[in-house]
Amino acid sequence: MPVVYEIDRENKIIRTRCIGPVTLAEVVDHFRTLVQDPNRPECLDVLLDLSEETSVPTKEELEEVTRALHNARSKVQFGSCAIIAVKDALFGMARMWEVFAERYFHATYVFRSIPEAEAWLASHRSCSIVKGD
Repeated sequence: MPVVYEIDRENKIIRTRCIGPVTLAEVVDHFRTLVQDPNRPECLDVLLDLSEETSVPTKEELEEVTRALHNARSKVQFGSCAIIAVKDALFGMARMWEVFAERYFHATYVFRSIPEAEAWLASHRSCSIVKGD
């Protein structure tokens, strides 16, 4: 499965990795699975790692992903989102998606490396201040 994730429930962080040629259907399915995950807190900060993704989404696909994100918000709120994209084309598309999805996050930013993204997310945590689930 090209979209995999793990939830750090204590710290309210989801680490999602897109691996290989990821399709729109797989990304939409990821949101459906996340909404139904019994381990999911109500609020999650996001570390989205695209460093192993080999496909590049179109603008229309990014708009559809944004709709899936909107639909997931009925069950889960998202705090800050750090995106890792090392390839130029994916970096550009991630910046575009950052604009599409900005209303669903407290803050978003695209990075070239995992250490940079992790450091930024640690300083921009918004779900960790939410009490309870």
